[in-house]
Amino acid sequence: MAQKKTFSTRVDEARIKALKHLAVDTDKSLGVLLEEAIADLVRKYEKKGIRS
Repeated sequence: MAQKKTFSTRVDEARIKALKHLAVDTDKSLGVLLEEAIADLVRKYEKKGIRS
């Protein structure tokens, strides 16, 4: 598994709340959900040829 790095940003409060609810509903951590979302976003743009 790749080494993890700390990454911080500011996120809308409503999105954080929704993410926390999703974490509880799916029994996943916030970090796992964020990594999944980032991977999905990167794949989306790769399919569009924006990132190689």
